[in-house]
Amino acid sequence: MRAAVLAGGLGTRLRPYTAVLPKPLVPVGDRPILELIFAWLARAGVDRVDVCIGHLGQLIQTYFSQAQTIPPGLEIRWQWEHEPLGTAGALRFVVGLEETLLVVNGDILTDLDPAEMLAFHLARGAALTIATRQAKLATELGVIEHEAGLVTGYREKPVLQYDASMGIYMYEPRALAALPDGPCQFPDLVLALLECGERVAAFQTSAAWHHVGTLAQHLEATRELRSDLLDR
Repeated sequence: MRAAVLAGGLGTRLRPYTAVLPKPLVPVGDRPILELIFAWLARAGVDRVDVCIGHLGQLIQTYFSQAQTIPPGLEIRWQWEHEPLGTAGALRFVVGLEETLLVVNGDILTDLDPAEMLAFHLARGAALTIATRQAKLATELGVIEHEAGLVTGYREKPVLQYDASMGIYMYEPRALAALPDGPCQFPDLVLALLECGERVAAFQTSAAWHHVGTLAQHLEATRELRSDLLDR
């Protein structure tokens, strides 16, 4: 199985760490996020990873060339994003693809089983599958339900539940072929695929998952990550 990791972002919400480090090199425990992602992909049977890098990308390359922590049998190819191309546009650099591609954002940690997600994706004949996880959002307001100016219901500080994207995707080559020239944000790609009649699937899972996008999320991941996600 081939995979791609999107690791070219600025990581502004993780400052001051990302003032000197690219976000994929920010450590969780004693290992960089990207190193943990590589270990997870290798355990899942991935044998080649295209890493899309941009901001401070030379530091990422230097770290992995010196640290010698890439798992045996995992081939890494660095794809440079010389200008920001959005949350999907950099995937145009992944070439020679004749199979389903697992795509992972470079700031997530999980124990999701890619083989299970791939089987789901193929069974639905989807061009693109998005891994989703149930999330809850507590509100601090009283929510008024009304119709024709009359109140029909009142909910005090309700907790909203929704399915959130985990930043893990399965792409068919035809989904990559739909990418436009220039920058492309992932939501725009999803809408474009739907508009042209392609199937976009949602793979629901309860797998362990941490998004390390902010200082608070980094602290939570460091504190709560299960030991098996950090095993060498």
